[in-house]
Amino acid sequence: MSLRIGTDTDPRHWHDQLDAASGNRLNALRAAVLGANDGIVSTAGIVMGVAGATSDRSALLIAGVAGLVAGAMSMGTGEYVSVSTQRDSERSILRFEAAELEAMPETEERELARMYEAKGLDHDLATKVAAQLTAHDALGAHADIEFGIDPHDLTNPWHAAWASMISFTLGALLPLLCVLLVPADARIVVTVLAVAVALASTGVVSARLSISPRLRAVARNVLGGMLAMGVTYLIGSLVGMGLG
Repeated sequence: MSLRIGTDTDPRHWHDQLDAASGNRLNALRAAVLGANDGIVSTAGIVMGVAGATSDRSALLIAGVAGLVAGAMSMGTGEYVSVSTQRDSERSILRFEAAELEAMPETEERELARMYEAKGLDHDLATKVAAQLTAHDALGAHADIEFGIDPHDLTNPWHAAWASMISFTLGALLPLLCVLLVPADARIVVTVLAVAVALASTGVVSARLSISPRLRAVARNVLGGMLAMGVTYLIGSLVGMGLG
């Protein structure tokens, strides 16, 4: 089976893209995609549940806006806490590694050489590589090969928090506006179709970021969103019948 050079299926194409993107940019993109997806699904679930119980626009507006604001704040705070914890862990690892390099530099250099040997370099070459990397940036070399950390590009919790909060808000606006602006007799159908298209789009973006099959990501997103809306609409309908 041949690869199509220059297309999304070409590993070299993706390798170039990943090399060009920093860890912080990828982290922010991940948070943005997750935030948008969550904003679409959770807000669609809320407004569909309320729409199942009542057609009153005021009730839909209150529920939708409350869900949007609460969800955006929750996503932003959650991302900030999560990424801050990761950053604290990275800093602790770097402090520990720096202390080891200061206390026993020769031992650490030999350890670095052994790790490069384990990756396939012969002993002499691994020793030379370890010596050169140690002279250039010993901490960076050890952090990279041992923990996959770049000391000069640690994860930024604010980037992830803002990306998640803003994308959640944008994603949540779609189902909210559909329910509010579309006439009552077409409200449900239009909202479901709009949400399906939006979830398919976030599925494509998610697949590109993770270098995974698009169809699987799209199907997972759309089916999950449809299930969430269907369940909440059914529950809302049952609650509305009970209150009526």
